[in-house]
Order: sequence, then structure tokens, then C-alpha cells
Amino acid sequence: MSPERDRPSSPPQPPAASGVAPVRFGNVFEETMAHLLQQIRLGQYPPGGKLPPERELAASLRVSRTSLREALSHLQTAGFVSIRRGRYGGTYVSDPPPAIDSRVTALPDRAEVEDVLTIRGIVEPAAARLAAEQQPTGESADHLWAAHLALRDVSVEQYRPLDSRLHLMIADLSGAPSVAKVVADVRSRVNTLLDCIPLLQPNLVHSCDQHEAIVRAILNGEAQQAHDLMVDHLDGSAALLRGFLGSST
Repeated sequence: MSPERDRPSSPPQPPAASGVAPVRFGNVFEETMAHLLQQIRLGQYPPGGKLPPERELAASLRVSRTSLREALSHLQTAGFVSIRRGRYGGTYVSDPPPAIDSRVTALPDRAEVEDVLTIRGIVEPAAARLAAEQQPTGESADHLWAAHLALRDVSVEQYRPLDSRLHLMIADLSGAPSVAKVVADVRSRVNTLLDCIPLLQPNLVHSCDQHEAIVRAILNGEAQQAHDLMVDHLDGSAALLRGFLGSST
């Protein structure tokens, strides 16, 4: 099926009354993961220690028990916690904690992480706003929509390059070559950081939903909406990076 056929001729707008709030809700997984990782790294939940009961922990994080279980499940997969059953069951912090990535010899320091996240939080929302002001049509619009759709069907291993392609395409559509150049440079630095942390399927699903909202806003010429949605999208990645790499605001 062609991109033109997949993309509605007039893409439906995100519900006007919802604003950015639903996308913020989509970041619950990332923010829950980031908070738990930060508490583990700060020693509130020390190696070998047991986390609070699920009901208590969910209440303290102000998330549903379903969201908490999802986050804990992926922390278990990543090797940060173990979940035990039986009389002495519960969630325990791994001892010792895992290395972030065996391919990484030196993790970036907090200042480097924050520098990258700060500049990214400035230039990518601006690029999304400018792209929406241009309101691409024709082949440009079709290619943007196709780039979004491509991310729906790829494996976890294929996701990051295609994710980069979509973000760089949005920057190119800004009509400002200097902005596009800065976004490309920042994206290269971001990918170096992202290589330090595991790819998590729920995060990729949320990202795809956010991408769709951003692309629709751009195609509809909704500059402020495109900007705000991109801000929220980047917040999710930033939360995971800060959680896994031990940086905090």
C-alpha cells in the first residue's frame, strides 16, 4: 500500500481538548523507569535490597499497578532487579547491578548528558514548529508520513536508524539549513548516549504514537502543537537517559 493511500488526504487532528496531556500520559512508562533507576543508583534501594510492596510503591509513584509492573518487568529483563515468588517473594535489586552495555567502555558524565539533552530540547521542538509553519504537501508530506509508518513495522534492532531518519526529515522540512545541521549534529551525540541503554519495547510503542501525533500536527500546519508534542516526546527519552546513566535534573 502506498504512503499516499495510507495517509489520509486531510490527516485528522489530535483532539483539540486534549492538548499535550495524552502524550504526557504516554510517558508514564519512561518516567516510572527513570524514577526507579534513580532510586537504585542513589542507594535508596541498595544492591540485594527489597523494594517496597507493589501497592505501596505504585501509590508513592502515583502510577497504576499495571504501569509499575510493566516497568519492573523490563528492569528485570535488563538485569537491574529480580522478581522472586513464594513466602519471601518480592522485587529485589540485583547485586551487583549490571553494566549498562558491555560495548560501552566509558559512560558519559552528568554534564555531558545534560548538555546534549539541553541543546536537543531547544533545537528539535523549534525544527518541528518551523516544519509545521511550512506545512509540507505533495511528495514531502508523503515521505514524512511514510517515514513514520516505517517505524511501526521494524524490529527493535532496526528502530534507532529509522527513528533518526524521521527526526532528521522533520529538521530538513524546517526550511532552515542551519537548524537541520544542528539537529543532525545533536542527533549523532544523542545516539551515542542511547547506545548505552537497552531498547525497551513499550518505550518504542509510545514513541511511535508520539511520532504520529507530531507528524499529523506538522501536516496540519499546527506549529505550536508540533512544538509542544516534540517537547513531550523528548522528555520521555530524556527521562530514560537520566535514569539509566545516573543523571538528574
